Amino acid sequence: MNNDVANEIRNKVDIVDVIGQRIPLVKKGKNYWGVCPFHDDTNPSMSVSRDKQIYKCFSCGAAGNVFTFLMNYDHLEFRDVLSYLGDKVGIKVGNVKVSKKTTKYDKLYEANSLAVKYFQNNLSTTNGRKAREYLKKRGIDDKLIKKFEIGLSLPDRDDLTKLLTNKKYDISMLNDIGLSNDTHDMYVDRIMFPLKDINDRYVGFSGRIYYDADTSKYINTKESPIFIKGEMLYNYVSAREVAREKKQIIVMEGFMDVIRASSIGIDNVVALMGTAMTHEQIKLIRKLSNNIVLCLDGDDPGVNAMLKNGELLLQDGVEVKIIKLPHEDDPDTYIINNGRDSFINLLENAINFSDFKLSMMKKNVNFNSIEDKSKYINNVLREISKLDDSVRVEIMLKDIAKEYDLSYNTLEKQLLEYKDKKVVNTKIISKPRKVIKKDKYQKAVEQVLYFMLNNDWVINKSIRANLNYLDDKYRLLNAEIIYYYNNYGQISVADFYTYIQGRDEVIQVLNDILACDYNENVEEDELEEYFKVIKSQSKKKEIERLTTLIKNEYDPLKQAEIANKIMELRKGEQ
Repeated sequence: MNNDVANEIRNKVDIVDVIGQRIPLVKKGKNYWGVCPFHDDTNPSMSVSRDKQIYKCFSCGAAGNVFTFLMNYDHLEFRDVLSYLGDKVGIKVGNVKVSKKTTKYDKLYEANSLAVKYFQNNLSTTNGRKAREYLKKRGIDDKLIKKFEIGLSLPDRDDLTKLLTNKKYDISMLNDIGLSNDTHDMYVDRIMFPLKDINDRYVGFSGRIYYDADTSKYINTKESPIFIKGEMLYNYVSAREVAREKKQIIVMEGFMDVIRASSIGIDNVVALMGTAMTHEQIKLIRKLSNNIVLCLDGDDPGVNAMLKNGELLLQDGVEVKIIKLPHEDDPDTYIINNGRDSFINLLENAINFSDFKLSMMKKNVNFNSIEDKSKYINNVLREISKLDDSVRVEIMLKDIAKEYDLSYNTLEKQLLEYKDKKVVNTKIISKPRKVIKKDKYQKAVEQVLYFMLNNDWVINKSIRANLNYLDDKYRLLNAEIIYYYNNYGQISVADFYTYIQGRDEVIQVLNDILACDYNENVEEDELEEYFKVIKSQSKKKEIERLTTLIKNEYDPLKQAEIANKIMELRKGEQ
């Protein structure tokens, strides 16, 4: 691709601003620090440099420029990141060619993509009249049909399976991804909702009946190599930018809830698709916003799911809010029955999860029983001990003391005991970070390469020293640095990342070296010492190689030739 266009875009955006829109950053010294989103981080371990326009995590080793951050954080392809940032700074990238990465699952995505077009076409024909009428009655107009790419599978036909097999898609593959059942279409006479993964690729479907029938209301794609329910959220890609703009993400149960919310202009919504919330989904949700609102069904299973999911989010360091719907409603039916303004009112008055949980804890408590009342109050204090807001804690303790005619000091003393237990438990589960020992040679190699990335003059010195690296990964990075320097006349780590885009093996070793955080400045005599270590180790390895070679050589002349080489190397050592 044209690196000049990419570098022009990168130079016009500030990495601190871009990352700061996604994770909270705090300035410490000349850099900014935040909790790393690429591993289970609790303390800020990611450093973002405005001067260098790069980021690096000193815990997991993640590093790069603004392009690599967005690719990894938002799960985007390089071209999509270029377009996104290009639009922000007024640079069009339409003519920039970026090689598309291929995967072993490309045929699976392609088959699903063709199925989406097939289902959409069915809905728009005369065969789709009844389905369109059903959708219209449900308040899903043509605009929503187009936006969510809703389609229709035809009754008692095998058209899709025939279409795809005629296009050379293997029937066993179609069975694996759930489009076909043996040689028949899996979905028959159902309204079809396509499902996308976090990279905006079609990975499955949910088919809904639109007439009275003694059959399952929904048929969902079975799990496959490209569709794992617990690792995706419905509407994730579409909700991403809106959630960032509104600084809030709403989590609902199913895709009909998401579509209904969109019908009233609320698009910062994702759905769990009927699964229990997983750790992977929590990570995805947190990437959208730390301001999370749970709005699941109002029945007992929905309430229990909000209690469970809210607890998981709380354990992950997120204070979540709750919208409690009437018992008979889900978000879809509530909006239909009560309208936009009523739902907006619920959203604006969403309650903190801890308050919701405390209100639920009151259910089925016999307050005429001293034992039940004591157990309830102790459970409440355990919940309050999880809160970090001291003002809120004091208000809650005063309310409990007043409501149950108890001493504030007694409640506070009991609360402190629960807090102390919480600290002890935290200390028990914490694990020390594993330290990898490096020998003198490896440290010397990494430091020289680190200095090369930060000082142009070190590159010239290294070229003249003609260093020979024993490891392929270091040799490859060294060659790329020198090639880049010879072409551009200077080194910029942020632009160098763009230059090696797609070269995963080079990026990995570059990340490893940058995460070491060596001192950027080096004196010439210190650099020469590192050169000596590298050259000494290279000679040692070469002598070992030649010694092995001479043992297996039977020609006296060739033995003498190898022996002379060994002597020359040893003279150099002396």
